[in-house]
Amino acid sequence: MLLYPSVDKLLDKIDSRYSLIMLASKRAHELDGGATPLLNEYKSKKSVGKALEEIEAGVLKIDPNAKDFN
Repeated sequence: MLLYPSVDKLLDKIDSRYSLIMLASKRAHELDGGATPLLNEYKSKKSVGKALEEIEAGVLKIDPNAKDFN
C-alpha cells in the first residue's frame, strides 16, 4: 500500500524528513485530541494521514518563529 500523499511530494513543502514527521506527529496528536479539522474532506482514515493531507494542501505549515515543536 502506498502512502498518500507521498513523502517525496511533501518534501517540496517541508524541507526535511525530520521536520515533516515531527509536524505530522504533533498534528495527529491534536486531531486525536479533538482538534478541529483543517480540511472539509480527507482520503485518510488515520490521524497521521489526515495531518499529511493538511500539509499537502498547504493549510498546515511549520511556524518559522517557533523554537521547537512543543
